Amino acid sequence: MKIGLQVPNFTWPGGPTNIATKLAEIATAADEAGFASLWVMDHFFQIGGRNPQSGLGPAEDEMLEGYSVLSYLAGITKKVKLGTMVTGVIYRYPGLLAKIVTTLDVLSGGRAYLGIGAA
Repeated sequence: MKIGLQVPNFTWPGGPTNIATKLAEIATAADEAGFASLWVMDHFFQIGGRNPQSGLGPAEDEMLEGYSVLSYLAGITKKVKLGTMVTGVIYRYPGLLAKIVTTLDVLSGGRAYLGIGAA
């Protein structure tokens, strides 16, 4: 069995200025602990909802662009595979998406996953 870690929320103590540091801590710990994969969401805003159980937070909460985050994670990890859960097919032109993911795959040493969903 392989275990992956999803990071669905970037709202942490210290506010936006602490996101890079906290994300690096989480990714490094996951990589060193032997997690097989590390995932982020491909949303432009946090998944909100009227019911607290239906979402992860209000739309105003911090949310980073998925492939920029994965590129950052590729530079600070060594083994963990990287992906979005899942890429919204309507968010990027197909040719650009193919180039983004293949670039991530090359620069990460073959650690990129690509999953496409309807969004």
